[in-house]
Formats: sequence, C-alpha cells, structure tokens
Amino acid sequence: QVQLVESGGGLVQAGGSLRLACTASGVTVGSAHMGWFRQAPGKEREFVAAIRWSGASTHYTDSVKGRFTISRDGAKNTVYLQMDSLKPEDTAVYYCAADTSRSWLMIDAATYDYWGQGTQVTVSS
Repeated sequence: QVQLVESGGGLVQAGGSLRLACTASGVTVGSAHMGWFRQAPGKEREFVAAIRWSGASTHYTDSVKGRFTISRDGAKNTVYLQMDSLKPEDTAVYYCAADTSRSWLMIDAATYDYWGQGTQVTVSS
C-alpha cells in the first residue's frame, strides 16, 4: 500500500520561507517521478515541481523558478520542496504525488497515480 504524507505547511509572511516534506511508504522515491502540485481556492490543481525517478533532472513551473527547489533524500525516502521568497499568490494546498509509471510528461497531474492528503500553505502580505 502506497502512502504519501506531506508536512511542513503553515502561515508565513511574504518574503519568507517554508520547507515541505513528503514521506513515502510502499514506494521508493528513487523509483518513481515525484511531483508537487498545488490548488488554490476556486482554481484548478496546477503543477509546481517534479524530480525524475533517476534524479537526473528537475522541472518547475515558470512562476516558481528561482524561488522553489525540489530535492529528495533516499535514506529517508522523502521528497522536499524548499520554498523561498514566498508570495501571497503561492497560497494553496500543496500535494505530493508519485508517478510509478515514469511517464514522459512529468508536469501532467493525470500521469501521477498516488497522492498525499495535502498541506496548507498560507502567505500573508
């Protein structure tokens, strides 16, 4: 049984930082594409960042490039999202996801087959 558990969300002022963690069980983070998505109230879920199963590449949506960093720790079987220079528009529920099929298109939510429950990130202005 695959489980993804996010942690690290909270309330932060604009310009601040948070680090989200996604601890996996039932799947090894080094065997699947791992992604972060977010959903703001009234909006569709959107891609934020992903790391290839091999760790050879990472991908980011344009709005977070240079501010967010995705990484993983195989020993802890955990994926991280370091979020710096946060903006109010980053406010959303953030979800961790695993694509065990290692699809070519890493930014498409439809290719991810396991999801966490989400963690709230709120950035105040």
